[in-house]
Amino acid sequence: MARYIGVDLHRNQLTVCVIAENGREYLSVYRLEQMPRFVHKLRPTDEVAVEVTGNTRLFYDAVAPHVAKVVVVNPKQFRVIRDSVKKTDRNDAKTLALYLSKDMLPEVRMKDKLHAQLASLTQTRDTLVKQRTALKNKVNNILSAHGINLKKEALGSNKGLDSVLALHFDTIVMIELQVIVGQIRALNASIAELEKTIKAESPQLPGHKNLLSIKGIGDTSATILLSAIGNIEDFAHPGKLAAYFGIVPRVRNSNETERSGRITKQGSKQARTTLVQCSLIAMRYSPYLAKFYHRIRAGRGTGRAIIALAKKFLGVIYNTLKNNWVFADFPNFVLAEAS
Repeated sequence: MARYIGVDLHRNQLTVCVIAENGREYLSVYRLEQMPRFVHKLRPTDEVAVEVTGNTRLFYDAVAPHVAKVVVVNPKQFRVIRDSVKKTDRNDAKTLALYLSKDMLPEVRMKDKLHAQLASLTQTRDTLVKQRTALKNKVNNILSAHGINLKKEALGSNKGLDSVLALHFDTIVMIELQVIVGQIRALNASIAELEKTIKAESPQLPGHKNLLSIKGIGDTSATILLSAIGNIEDFAHPGKLAAYFGIVPRVRNSNETERSGRITKQGSKQARTTLVQCSLIAMRYSPYLAKFYHRIRAGRGTGRAIIALAKKFLGVIYNTLKNNWVFADFPNFVLAEAS
């Protein structure tokens, strides 16, 4: 019989609750460097539950080869722990073990090493891009306060940044602009380095060539989408993938009444945003997607039409990956002979 093990994992220790075959509970605490000792006590029939933390990957890789199952839990979806009034390591570990034994835990999919690393890389790039945008907006605000209005794309080149530093303002303003422009240039270099690595490493992801054959998806977008999706075989049908991306409506049931609300927005915000952006670009090339979008917009408005388009486009992505399609002519849905 399986033992059910709940683990409350922290940066420097793990609190463990084991529910044995006879129903008895055993609590113990290990320092992180003692993890090999914990692993040594595991059995091939054990099932282990642990919440998502910064070092969950380290724990997962160490434990998974030695047990029957490791369930990684999203604490935001597991309200029993999130809203607990008795928030202690021991109680959390015990709760995880108990709900694991009843198969009632909201599980997070653990991707392989390459998918996880590229997902982290694209998230870092996204963070830096947002920082750069904030700094560009700050420059525009400073110039606007002095009656100078630049075009939106003016700060996208070194020439444009040089032109800002060539202006004449008070010393304090000039120092501020020099510092901000220096930061923008540093971010430009860092973002370029990340994009170079993404472009070099992402072809190793299964399905990369397939997605690049779809008009509207580029190298970075393909990497973001594939690192979010992971193994397409984990999804039984396109609806499952849509739910994973958080673009399906919330459903509320009351007696015999069923109401649909706004989309759930579960999963990766970056992947969802990328999907929407790619679908809007793909629509420019695909008469099929354009016709679908305009039909929905005419009846239900722009916002719902965009979400419906993203869901339709995600269905195309799903079938492309599932069937190993490579498009020779995406607008007309013509497949390359090699696929």
